[in-house]
Amino acid sequence: MLVLGPDGDDASAWVPVNSCLVLVHALEGQEIVTAEGLGSPEALHPVQASLAEAGGSQCGYCTPGFVCSMAAEFYRAGRVPPEEPDGGHREHGPNGFDLHALSGNLCRCTGYRPIRDAAYALGMPDPADALAERRFRSAPGPAPADRVVDGSRFVRPAGLDETLRLLRDEPEATVIAGATDWGVEVNLRGRRAALAVMIDRLPELRALAFREDVIEIGAALTLSEIEGRLAGRVPLLAELVPQFASRLIRNSATIGGNLGTASPIGDAAPALLALDARVVLTSLDGDREVELAEYFSGYRETVRRTDELIRAVRIPLPLASVTAFHKIAKRRFDDISSVAIAFALDLDGGVVTDARIGLGGVAATPLRARATEQRLIGEPWDIATVRAASAVLGSEGTPMSDHRASADYRALMLSNSLLKLYSAGAGAAERKVVTA
Repeated sequence: MLVLGPDGDDASAWVPVNSCLVLVHALEGQEIVTAEGLGSPEALHPVQASLAEAGGSQCGYCTPGFVCSMAAEFYRAGRVPPEEPDGGHREHGPNGFDLHALSGNLCRCTGYRPIRDAAYALGMPDPADALAERRFRSAPGPAPADRVVDGSRFVRPAGLDETLRLLRDEPEATVIAGATDWGVEVNLRGRRAALAVMIDRLPELRALAFREDVIEIGAALTLSEIEGRLAGRVPLLAELVPQFASRLIRNSATIGGNLGTASPIGDAAPALLALDARVVLTSLDGDREVELAEYFSGYRETVRRTDELIRAVRIPLPLASVTAFHKIAKRRFDDISSVAIAFALDLDGGVVTDARIGLGGVAATPLRARATEQRLIGEPWDIATVRAASAVLGSEGTPMSDHRASADYRALMLSNSLLKLYSAGAGAAERKVVTA
């Protein structure tokens, strides 16, 4: 499904989302297009025609998702044919089509090649195309809503104050942003909430500000929006985001929601722990800041009170000079982490002056690798230090065995990750010397 979203002050963009995770009342007041709305049997949309011609139409179960994702990329404002014939990248087509736009749509019928061929055969939208023309006007925001269906109530408050009053009066309310976690429970397990409160479009939760000593990221910004607005200014997050689920999920999932679920395998938490982030919690009593390392109190539990919302995440400046995010999973993209490790180190004259390491998937909560950090600080950044610290890192947390990985494998991946970080940096330094 395509949802018209903001793209600057006076423009819009067609954003693909997983329709199976979207609550229908959350779309009230918005403009949407489904696969059926793109064209008709008598007048196929260019994407539909290209898929048919390439033999990319599948059994029908996953085809609508491919069609909508491909249409969103077809209309993407920044899509232009690359200067190099092959695009300079095997995952981009000669028409500027980014294959990652299709991620999250899975098919095991006839394979992906005809789908890729259909994507690479697309031209540019006709100027008279109504969906292309619609991008040059602002998108409507979601309308406030208060609906009751079969005894369950859905509320999209008009503002933050109304939301906080509701949470104060209804402590059992379920707070929803992108619904990429809770939506699975609704869709697959039939879960329902007596009261669901939608907060994803509250303006007070959607700011992004650069200050002298901190970057503040609104909790209701999606991962895709954060990636676009930061534009690489936080390298660790720039490395994390493309590995976070699929683009379809990132178009809905929020940074506050990822922290709010308190999942021990959420990918955002290790990176934010390494960045020494703080969580801003807000209620009718005002704001309070909590160090992210102190925010998680147990398995899927946090210090956030029922009358509080996560308003923002604050990342202190300056940023560390050496950062990296390592995600160990069975697939390169669109998979749940077996282990996630984030590094943020400061070096001065070849000595480690500060170290922060965030871990996910090795305990009941995301955590800092405190013992390893202390083993690194004050030591020379050399292979002897790294090997000694790697042995400590392998013993951090309380990894367990499950269907994704064994405890021994997780411990091994932890210890190897620091060696990998050092090897990548040392190799880069050697190449710099050779080319100088």
